[in-house]
Amino acid sequence: MKKIALMLLLICPLFAMSQQKEWYTSLDAAKRLALIQNKLILMVWAETTVYPEPVIISNDNGQSVVIENMFENEFISNLIWDNFIPVVVNESEHADLYNEIKGKRTQKYIDKFNDDSIKILDVNGTIINKIVIYDGFYLNMTNFVKKYALNTSILKGELTNYSRQKDFYTTLRLASKYIDFGIYVNKDVREEIIKVSSIYLNEVSALVTDAIDNKEGLLQHIELLKIKQSLILNKPRRVLRQLKRIDPSEIIETNTSLIDFLYYTSYKLLKDEKNASILKSKLSLVNLKKANQIINKNF
Repeated sequence: MKKIALMLLLICPLFAMSQQKEWYTSLDAAKRLALIQNKLILMVWAETTVYPEPVIISNDNGQSVVIENMFENEFISNLIWDNFIPVVVNESEHADLYNEIKGKRTQKYIDKFNDDSIKILDVNGTIINKIVIYDGFYLNMTNFVKKYALNTSILKGELTNYSRQKDFYTTLRLASKYIDFGIYVNKDVREEIIKVSSIYLNEVSALVTDAIDNKEGLLQHIELLKIKQSLILNKPRRVLRQLKRIDPSEIIETNTSLIDFLYYTSYKLLKDEKNASILKSKLSLVNLKKANQIINKNF
């Protein structure tokens, strides 16, 4: 009964997009359900639903079919619900949502926030998709879903902790987990996932205070995570250049294992077996497994 009552609370604030399927009108409710279902959120501003939004889908034979209005089509509605938590946000909420990101995001991000295109959000409301690519005059919904229908279960613990309490440590762990998440997603969305990790890393930097224990080590760890981003994007030469700029005498002991991991994985990506073999014994089984996952994804 408790589970039924919870679901009723979550699905109460809905928006009648059509007779077939209804969308949320509460972004907060959409966030809660997205966290439960390990999904991303598909968001549009309410004004964009007033006019027809034609899209293309591919049928079983690979042929393109035009749907005249995605907001009134049962198949598209079901497709979206199967892969995302859809929400229509009223323009009256724009000012409050804008104030949450004002001065904290790039101009490109702000432009994306303001425009009329579909936005894919994580459960914190952070926009993931940079642009919406159209096939001629139409959005290819089949390709869009394939790209952004991501299972976020790997992020669940960090997303939950961050949503409950935003502080230095929860934000750092979430940023780090987003970088790891980049290992498992398809290449065509990997760069966008890494950019999301950068958003959270920027938040971490803004939360640094003298009260944080091992401040020097954690600041170095943040810089190493930025280097790790290049590794996930298959840029091992850049990683090695950045690592070699670090004075060995300045390496904090707690960061040694991460540095060994970055060196080892970069050498493996470059097929430098000689240098990689020297470092292999220094890696934990967890880091060795993660290194192999990165290598297999990029070769």
